[in-house]
Amino acid sequence: MLRILDLDPATYVPHCLHDGSGSWAETNCYSDVIIELLHGMGHEPLAALGFTLTIDFDLDQWTFFKFPHADLERLFALAIFELAPWRPLEEHVAEQVAGGRHVLVELDSYFLPDTAGTAYRREHVKSTVAVNAIDLEAEVMDYFHNQGFHRLAGADFREVFQTDGLVHERMLPPYIEFMKPVPRQRPLAGEELTAGALDLLRHHLARVPEADPFAAFQARMAEDTPWLLEGELQTFHAYSFATLRQLGACYALAARHLGWLGARGVDGLDGPRGELETIATRAKALQFQLARAVMRKRPLDLAPLGELGEAWARAMDGLRARLQP
Repeated sequence: MLRILDLDPATYVPHCLHDGSGSWAETNCYSDVIIELLHGMGHEPLAALGFTLTIDFDLDQWTFFKFPHADLERLFALAIFELAPWRPLEEHVAEQVAGGRHVLVELDSYFLPDTAGTAYRREHVKSTVAVNAIDLEAEVMDYFHNQGFHRLAGADFREVFQTDGLVHERMLPPYIEFMKPVPRQRPLAGEELTAGALDLLRHHLARVPEADPFAAFQARMAEDTPWLLEGELQTFHAYSFATLRQLGACYALAARHLGWLGARGVDGLDGPRGELETIATRAKALQFQLARAVMRKRPLDLAPLGELGEAWARAMDGLRARLQP
C-alpha cells in the first residue's frame, strides 16, 4: 500500500466541523474534503475560513465556495496544482501518492461506498475526494470525502477507475489536482497562525459584496418559486443545494471561524458571529419550509430572506468596525 498519512478509516475521527453539532452537517464536496485533509495532516482548518465572508448570490445560485489556494499556501505552506492526465487515472494517483502528494480528483459517487443511502449504486454524481493511500495490485484506496476518511476496494475500485476497460458515465477525464508542500516555507502555528488568519479575514472582508446579496436572492426566488412548486422533489434538491445549502453552510463556517478567533484572544467578534449563526440556522429552517411547500404545492413566505439580509448587514458592519482602520 502506498500511503502518505498513517491513518486508518476504521479509527479515524473527523474534524469537529463534521461532528454533527453544527446546523449544517455538510457544505460542498470540495470544502468538506479540504477540511478533513487539513485535519488529517494535523492542521487547523478553522484558521482558513475567512474567505467565507466573500460569497454572493451569483444570478441563479450562491457561490460554490472553496478554500482559496493562496490562503492554504499562506497558512499551511501547501500548494495545489492541476494534474494533466495522460495515462490511466489510477497510475497518476499511485505515482503522486508515492511521491507524498495527495490527489484531489472528481470521482463518481455511484461507486463510492461512503455515500451509501444517497448516491452509492443509485445515482451518478461527481464528487471530489482526496486520496491518501492506494494499492493497485490489491485494488484498495483510502480517501477523504465529505465528512470523513473512507476505503473502497474490489469491484468499487475497478468501477471507479474503470480498470476493466468499460466506460460508464464519464466520457472525459475528471478534473484532477495534487497538493504538495511549498518549498522553503513552514506552516504557521501558535500566535503566528492567529495573526495570519486575522490578516486573511481583513483581506476577505474588503471583498464582500457591495450590495445585499439576500435582496437579489429574494427577488430571484420569488420568480423561481412558482415553477419549483410545480416540479418534483428532485428539482427542489438541486435548487436547494445551489442556493440555501451553500449560503447556510458557508455562513455557518464563517461563524465558526469567528468563534475560533475569539477563543484565541481576538475580541469584539461575538456580535457578528451571532448574526452569522442566525443566518445559518434560519437558512436551514427555510430549506425545510421550501421542501414542505414543494410537497404540498403551497406558496412560501419569502419575508425571512429580508431578515437574513438585515442580519448580514449587521454582521458586516460589526466586522468592519472591529477590523478595519
